[in-house]
Amino acid sequence: QVQLVESGGGLVQPGGSLRLSCAASGFTFSIYVMSWHRQAPGKERELVATINSGRGTNYADSVKGRFTISRDNVKNTMYLQMNNLKPEDTAMYYCHRYGPGSGYWGQGTQVTVSS
Repeated sequence: QVQLVESGGGLVQPGGSLRLSCAASGFTFSIYVMSWHRQAPGKERELVATINSGRGTNYADSVKGRFTISRDNVKNTMYLQMNNLKPEDTAMYYCHRYGPGSGYWGQGTQVTVSS
């Protein structure tokens, strides 16, 4: 069965960095579009970044120039390098695999940016 397991979240000061990982199993990772989403308390879940099978990427305007999405198709893992973190980046971060239907979600990893 499809499994997505996020890790790497934590507490970091403003301006700091974190790298999130999403370990995938149960499907042919290399052929799927993958993405990171986040949800802050009281807000809707929002798309942060996507990466396709050809490693083409897209980012939300709020994270452009600060976050980098990448994937390792040998390790079946997706990453999100987050630099210059801001308090407004505080949220639960989720890994997502597209299709079929609504796709698949991981359980999330919490990122808290605070001094």
